[in-house]
Amino acid sequence: MLIAGLVVGFAILATRLSSRLGVPALLLFLATGMLVGSDGPGGIWFDDAGLAWRFGVVALSLLLFSAGLDTEARSIRAVLAPGLVLASVGVALSAGLTATFYAVVFHRPIGEAVLLGAIVSSTDAAAVFGVLRTTGIRLRGRIQPLLEMESGSNDPVAIYLTLAATAALAGPPPGVGAVLGGMVGQMVLGLGFGLAGGRALSWSINRLRVGQEGLYPVFATALSFVVFGGTALAHGSAFVAVYVAGIVAGAGPLIHRRAIVRFHDALAWLAQISMFVLLGLLVFPSRLPSVAGEGIAIAAFLLFVARPVSVFASLTPFGFPLREQAMVAWVGLRGAVPIVLAAWPRVMGIDGSERIFDIVFFVVVLSVLVQGVTLPRVARWLGVAEPSERPEHAIAAASGEERGARAVRLVVGAAAHARSLIDLGLPAGALVALVEHEGEQIVPQGGTVLHEGDVALVMLQAGQEPAVRVALGAPLAHRDGPPAGLGAPRDGRGAGPQK
Repeated sequence: MLIAGLVVGFAILATRLSSRLGVPALLLFLATGMLVGSDGPGGIWFDDAGLAWRFGVVALSLLLFSAGLDTEARSIRAVLAPGLVLASVGVALSAGLTATFYAVVFHRPIGEAVLLGAIVSSTDAAAVFGVLRTTGIRLRGRIQPLLEMESGSNDPVAIYLTLAATAALAGPPPGVGAVLGGMVGQMVLGLGFGLAGGRALSWSINRLRVGQEGLYPVFATALSFVVFGGTALAHGSAFVAVYVAGIVAGAGPLIHRRAIVRFHDALAWLAQISMFVLLGLLVFPSRLPSVAGEGIAIAAFLLFVARPVSVFASLTPFGFPLREQAMVAWVGLRGAVPIVLAAWPRVMGIDGSERIFDIVFFVVVLSVLVQGVTLPRVARWLGVAEPSERPEHAIAAASGEERGARAVRLVVGAAAHARSLIDLGLPAGALVALVEHEGEQIVPQGGTVLHEGDVALVMLQAGQEPAVRVALGAPLAHRDGPPAGLGAPRDGRGAGPQK
């Protein structure tokens, strides 16, 4: 515990250094693991690829669920079709091109080349989300939601190709039809389980009645594990399922939304740091010079050939401008997912798997270093960068704190009697800030039950009043602004926003 605490604490402090040097924090997390590893001054011997694989899967599930919660469903709908094409056809095309390059240029067996191409074919959610967070920029238009969707949903193709290539090297190769059918089946099952799991997750949380706010985020985490594990048992893509579940749960009304989102943001950072440190431990730096030439060549081919070709082939039919396609191609970072996938052949005892792992690690380091460091400059050069609209600890828009809101006092009618706020279907952005019940003033939560005759102080936007009246069953409006009976709130039955 002492060592773990010191390592994680040092990795967190290193993020300050990353912002000053302009180096992505992910590289410093990897470097931390390498420093405390067997070839570093720490001298901790770690060579358990199986443990790294299992831990990486759990960490990625936490990261994807957090990313889903923080993703706006509206932005995803706008890039759904191109995102799916890029996450499937684009990944397969990138894998094929890289495998061909490796086999031809370095005269490697075709099976080994296909395995390497599959492992490095997908972009990594941890790398993409991490670099976008630490650089502090947002990308205009459809670029950022497209990148987030692609990196969150392209793992099934890479995973399936990696498993198939590993199986082919270990025994009789599976047929092409079986591979294609398996990939499509995993995607469809993952999407279905994610949609159903997200709705079940939000429904369960909104009806959970516990006295401690801190239990709601923990409950959400437990349910995300249920979605992930259930999808995996059904042979679907658990990564797609948990990401979609986060999007669906975050798109609707959610009790203690801010607490849940912040908790999972912190949990995602912990998972990301721990995962990269552990993968750094798994690397033996003394072996990297022997694969430096191959690693540099493959990284350059991915950056300047395979990724741009796959992006242009996938996005041109959807009318994306050339500069947006160029930006998407440049942000195709490789990160923890390829390293985790490279651990699988080692687990299966495939010949040459250690060399493949070292090459993949070299490719990932170069990808994060080159693309991560230059991302802000390239975005500004292409004219697709804009300042972040949301500070680090700003209240989410779903909390209802938006510009232009006005206060309206409404009397609760029979239609809303004995119903909780979360079940009323208030318009997005409308916030019941205060409720007066039998002379007692209450700062409500989503689970607060209203009664006919209660007086509600509602913050709403222009044009929302008719829908709010219908939801509350309110016959009349009394007057705008804080009414005489609703002054400064007193602690009643809980505090915090209902959404």
